[in-house]
Amino acid sequence: MALSLYVDTNRWRMHQKSVTDQFPGLVPVCKGNGYGFGHERLAEEATRFGSDMLAVGTTYEAARIKDWFSGDLLVLTPFRRGEEPVPLPDRVIRSVSSVDGVHALVGARVVIECMSTMKRHGVSEQDLARLTTAIEDVRLEGFALHLPLDRTDGSDAVEEVITWMDRLRSARLPLHTMFVSHLRAEELAKLRHQFPQTRFRARIGTRLWLGDHDSTEYRGSVLDVTRVAKGDRFGYRQQKAASDGWLVVVAGGTSHGVGLEAPKALHGMMPRAKGVARAGLATVNRNLSPFVWAGKQRWFAEPPHMQVSILFVPADAQEPRVGDELVAHLRHTTTQFDRIVER
Repeated sequence: MALSLYVDTNRWRMHQKSVTDQFPGLVPVCKGNGYGFGHERLAEEATRFGSDMLAVGTTYEAARIKDWFSGDLLVLTPFRRGEEPVPLPDRVIRSVSSVDGVHALVGARVVIECMSTMKRHGVSEQDLARLTTAIEDVRLEGFALHLPLDRTDGSDAVEEVITWMDRLRSARLPLHTMFVSHLRAEELAKLRHQFPQTRFRARIGTRLWLGDHDSTEYRGSVLDVTRVAKGDRFGYRQQKAASDGWLVVVAGGTSHGVGLEAPKALHGMMPRAKGVARAGLATVNRNLSPFVWAGKQRWFAEPPHMQVSILFVPADAQEPRVGDELVAHLRHTTTQFDRIVER
């Protein structure tokens, strides 16, 4: 009895192939919880489709994944002086976002991140003159641009990359490789046409692993079903049942990521109105669970426990049975499954 991730493996791999075909030379990204699949599984998939490089989030992730992937590992979190040293092989490449960081990594393989309109981290245009001498002491693998997902000001992603290419060229810095994030295939093609001497490599995670939503599905097993009448008390807080129905104990709790939700950027009146409605219901202990039964998303009877959730299913619905599985709409990047089932 478990929270299971079902994977239509053939379909999932067909989607991977469609992405790798659109983005030749892409660098697959495997960070966080491995996009819900785990580091080891994604390392195996990257090896299977022949990637020579895998991007990871941190040096700690690199230390784990190095035993599962034999190619180069690109650490996306920039190096900082004073960080805890982690023993890593020479095939690990560090991202650097400052001239000081380049000076501190003498002899290392590095990718230098440029400050994009994301304004998260990166060297500035004013830093480029000092980079010319700094890179003499490192093995430069290329430059990188991490671009925003949305462009509400109408700006153009290709133009932003071109601007940085011109800046780097004017500073007489090597332009053999540029790593980019969040570009469409046609945008990348434009850049390759304009700069044929530069190898553009797209770093892709979400689109590669999670781009085909129908290839994966979470399901939680029903562990217990208890009938309750209106007014019956239940649970840790001994709340009263609002009506007749069933308390359904299903696999999947906070340790799996159930009930955890990342903030979302809302655009437009309808999403904002729904957010206000959800917040209002939560104040009276009405929280919609991610679990679906009989075609409807069901309410939590009370906040999820560590490894299970208790749902309320009203009496007018079909009674769940122990061993049934409920589809769960969960965010891959915050979910930890008990088992994976290949279909």
